[in-house]
Amino acid sequence: MKKDIEIPKVENVYVAVAHEWNEEFQGKDWNAYIINDREDTIETVLIVSKGYDGETKTATFRHVIQALEPKSYGKIELMQEDVLRLNNEFYVTFFAEGKMFEKKFIFRKNTINERAMQNLPVLEIDGVLCK
Repeated sequence: MKKDIEIPKVENVYVAVAHEWNEEFQGKDWNAYIINDREDTIETVLIVSKGYDGETKTATFRHVIQALEPKSYGKIELMQEDVLRLNNEFYVTFFAEGKMFEKKFIFRKNTINERAMQNLPVLEIDGVLCK
């Protein structure tokens, strides 16, 4: 029975973290984004995020985005500097093609930093990408 369950592979959907200037606070913030680099809309995007490392754990946050158009992105959350030293997990589920997709994106501890930045698809700014 278990072999009959189809779990489609998530492609062209990413989670990224960018270090961006915040005009209001006159400083740089780390912001997490979900990127839809697909050719179709993804719907009912549910994102559960948390940070952890051994005994240290953050609160679990839940986010929903009703729809993300093709080649677009949505902001998930602001990330405090303190959580960058932890493993940061984003568990994403969404609907597309009449199916439910799910994927866990994990930024390992200390991997969100200026040295790891690259050009992000769709956003077209520099950041750290998790595929």
